[in-house]
Amino acid sequence: MMWRCSQFSFDTKMPTLMGILNVTPDSFSDGGLYATVDDALAHARRMVQEGAAIIDVGGESTRPGAQPVSSEEELARVIDVVRTLAGEGLCVSIDTRHAEVARACLDAGAAIVNDVSGFTDPQMVDVVADSDCGLVVMHMQGEPQTMQDAPTYTDVVAEVRDWLRDRAQALEAAGVDRDRICVDPGPGFGKTPQQTLELVRNFQEIVHLGYPVMAALSRKSFIGFAYGIENPADRDHASAVEALMACELGASVVRTHNVEETAKALRDLRPEVVLSLGCNVPLVASEGEEREGKIALVNQAISMLCTLPDTQIVDISGFYESEPAYYEDQESFINAVAILRTGVPPKELLDYLHAIENSLGRVREIENGPRTLDIDILDYQMYVASDDELTLPHPRVTERDFVVKPLLEILPDWELADGTPVGRVPEAQRVGKARRI
Repeated sequence: MMWRCSQFSFDTKMPTLMGILNVTPDSFSDGGLYATVDDALAHARRMVQEGAAIIDVGGESTRPGAQPVSSEEELARVIDVVRTLAGEGLCVSIDTRHAEVARACLDAGAAIVNDVSGFTDPQMVDVVADSDCGLVVMHMQGEPQTMQDAPTYTDVVAEVRDWLRDRAQALEAAGVDRDRICVDPGPGFGKTPQQTLELVRNFQEIVHLGYPVMAALSRKSFIGFAYGIENPADRDHASAVEALMACELGASVVRTHNVEETAKALRDLRPEVVLSLGCNVPLVASEGEEREGKIALVNQAISMLCTLPDTQIVDISGFYESEPAYYEDQESFINAVAILRTGVPPKELLDYLHAIENSLGRVREIENGPRTLDIDILDYQMYVASDDELTLPHPRVTERDFVVKPLLEILPDWELADGTPVGRVPEAQRVGKARRI
């Protein structure tokens, strides 16, 4: 999946770094440091050298309790910086809630509008609909002045996810192309530290929306709460650690004050791996409870995946019941897809998976025949290979309904490592018809 921002495009398979450039006197951690044009430009260029692909310029502080500034004042702070950086060929984002500021900065060469109010202003929607810029749609409960006054949620993850879904769909309905939209769950914006921690530990739920997801975690109060670091300027290492965890859960854009520290942390990002699991021969099941026995066996395999070295399960689809494919004289299957982050190389991972299959009674007598457990590596990030032992991506991914449906449930619009869209084969032409149970 690509995030298209005017003349720039970013591949979301790997994290993109957005450097924060606050040209404000009152931002919570760096207010006043880059208030002059020369200081701001020097800092932006330094962040680019450190690995930033995007510079996010902000002229109004949105820290808790911040006082609003006029659009005229905000524009006066940012316009020369935006114009100069864009003129140097850099991808510039304008961090603003105000339509007139966004329009002027787009005219000056900005390629992204980052709106903490989530494009709830119809005038802002008109501005971006008339442009080809990228959008960052952020969730915030309340306004900066009041957002930390007892924010309340029944289920913060579900409510933020659904709000972002609705805003993104509204923008699409207004004429904004889907591939221009990035969503930001807004850590710390109208959320207590505890609520923010719940949100960032479940980033994969936001990824299910099928848009690039921004991790804007840098120096936030929840990091101070979780790590016991009072001074925001001292939170850079912890912020980088949190960014790494967010990217392992599927975040694809990282907004950061300290580009160098964040880039260093992201070198430890493990490849993303997609597995399919299937069973149609339960080891133990009473008559009439065969489905439950198959589900139990798949769940046992998932538990065993948790024991693999240097490996973490990131996400698991729902369970699907499917018709047999290729060899049809057998019982129906229970299928699921799991997403891993792993440091285990592909062929070594395959050996581990075969060991799990064997421990759960897998017998290979009939090709595509009945089995207690089948675990296939469908895709291994940025790895394409074909030999007698292992072919990646799996050559039959797109033709198998029992793979496509659970995979697209958790990774919408997924493209395999060789660039093949998972959903390229129409449902009517797929084998092994599946339904979610």
